[in-house]
Amino acid sequence: MAIIIGIDPGSRLTGYGIIHQAGDRLRYLDAGTIRTETKEMPERLKRIFSGITRITQYHLKYANEPIHAAVEKVFMASNPDSALKLGQARGAAIAALVALDLEVSEYTARQIKQAVCGYGAADKEQVQEMVCRILNLDVTPQQDAADGLACAICHAHSSHSMNKLLMNTNLRGRGSSKKKGRWRLTEDDLTNLK
Repeated sequence: MAIIIGIDPGSRLTGYGIIHQAGDRLRYLDAGTIRTETKEMPERLKRIFSGITRITQYHLKYANEPIHAAVEKVFMASNPDSALKLGQARGAAIAALVALDLEVSEYTARQIKQAVCGYGAADKEQVQEMVCRILNLDVTPQQDAADGLACAICHAHSSHSMNKLLMNTNLRGRGSSKKKGRWRLTEDDLTNLK
């Protein structure tokens, strides 16, 4: 069992979604958007950092399970200035999570869409709809919040699949190790999978 925080970074709107994972079951805990509402980039980064810190600390305070974090990777935008701002926002989000001693996993937009929709080129509306179905939500979350939830769902599917793989291939006890709730494969394990 674990709590997973998914982050969809943005310089103006940073979406977050928090779910609880117990085996195959995923349950919605929280989602929202951190709005920076300022023109100055340093102030935006400060608001992203402090917003994620505050939200994460709240869940750390009441969590009895380990907390995992997942952040969407930056895509190469056609506008270099936009890509730079997005990278800075992503860095502020990751710094906030790492400052709280959380291990951060990173996923591309295509990986997230593939995990949630089964199609790596799904549009935002399809992601919102599938997030609602997977988490049994009556109300559709705002797009950035849905993207944060989708990132958390992607991590849940990835970590659950890895644990099933390790159990099914009987890798435990042959050099693989578990650190901070995640399995690490050795080179021997990878060779045995081939």
